[in-house]
Amino acid sequence: MPLERVISGDAGDEREERANWALRPRRLDECIGQRQVIEQLRIALAAAEQRHEPLEHVLLDGPPGLGKTTLAHVIAEEMGVADRIRVTSGPAIVKQGELMSTLTNLEAGDILFIDEIHRLNRVVEEFLYPAMEDFRVDFTIESGLGGRTVNFQLARFTLIGATTRTGMLTAAMRERFGLRYHLDFYEPGDLAEIIRGSAGKLEIEAEPDALRMIAERSRGTPRVANRLLRRVRDYAQVRSDGRLTIGTVESALAIEEIDGLGLDKLDRAFLRALIETYTGGPAGIEALAATMSQERDTLEDVVEPFLLQIGFVTRTPRGRCATPKAFEHLGMTPPAAVPPPAESDKGPGLF
Repeated sequence: MPLERVISGDAGDEREERANWALRPRRLDECIGQRQVIEQLRIALAAAEQRHEPLEHVLLDGPPGLGKTTLAHVIAEEMGVADRIRVTSGPAIVKQGELMSTLTNLEAGDILFIDEIHRLNRVVEEFLYPAMEDFRVDFTIESGLGGRTVNFQLARFTLIGATTRTGMLTAAMRERFGLRYHLDFYEPGDLAEIIRGSAGKLEIEAEPDALRMIAERSRGTPRVANRLLRRVRDYAQVRSDGRLTIGTVESALAIEEIDGLGLDKLDRAFLRALIETYTGGPAGIEALAATMSQERDTLEDVVEPFLLQIGFVTRTPRGRCATPKAFEHLGMTPPAAVPPPAESDKGPGLF
C-alpha cells in the first residue's frame, strides 16, 4: 500500500496525528454520526455513574478512521479520567511483564486502551483474562524449579479495546467485554457537518457545496474527510485565492486521482484486476493480492470494506466478485448473464 495514500483510513505520521487531535470531539455532545452507538454509550455511562462503578469493558470495532481512538478518549473525558487513560497497542505488548507493569499501576476508575487488540500475543491475551474478569493477575516471579507464582489484586479499571478485525478475536476475549459497539461508515450529511466544524477550527473559508463534495468523496470516513480538507486547503492557497469552491475541490482531488465516489488508484486497480484478470470473479483474495503485488491484509482491511459498502464487490464462498455497478463505474460492459436452459434441454420431466 502506498505510504501516502490520501484516502486511507489509517493514521498518518505524527504531525498529521497532532493536526487530527485538534479537530476531534472531546465530549459525547460534540460527536456527530454513529447515533445509536453514542446513545447506548450515554446510557451505559450514566448507569455506571449512578452505581458509582467503573464502566464495563468496551470493545469498539470497525474499519480504520471511523473514530475508535477518539471515542475511547471521549469516554475517558465523560468519566472524568481524561488524564488517566493509558494507551498502548496489541503489537506493542510482547511479554506478560510489560502488561503486568501497566496493570499494577492502574488506579480505580482508570482506563486502559489497547488499539489493534486482535494482534495481542496469545499468551498475553490469556494473562489478561483474570484481570478483566476478577481484577487480579497471577504472575510468575522466577522460572524453573525455584519459580513461584504471586497473585496481585488490581484496582477496578475499564479496558477499552479497538479492532478492525473482529473475526480475529478469540471468542473468549470477545465474551469478556460487557459493551460491544460496531462503528459504521458515516453518511455524507454527517461528514459534511464534521468538515464544516473542522473548516471553522482551521479558519478556512468554504462554500457549503464544496464541503459537501469533499464529504461525498471521503469514503464515509472522518479521518479521510479531514485529510482531504487539508489537501484542498493547500491547493486553494497555492493555486487560487484560498477559498474553497466546487471548482477548487474538483481540481485538487483530480491531482490526487480521487474520483467522484472517493476511489483512488489502488481501489480501481483492485477492481480492474478482478474484472480484467478474473473476468469479474469469483477470485480468491490471495490470488488478487499476488496479481496486484499487494499484501492480503491491505486489501482486506483498507480496500475491500468500502467497495463492499458501496456494492461494487461481493464475497462468495468461492471468492470475490465484481458487481455490474463496478463495471459501469470503470466504463466497462458487464458480462452477459448465463441464460437458463431451454425447455428442450432440461431433460425428462418427473411424472
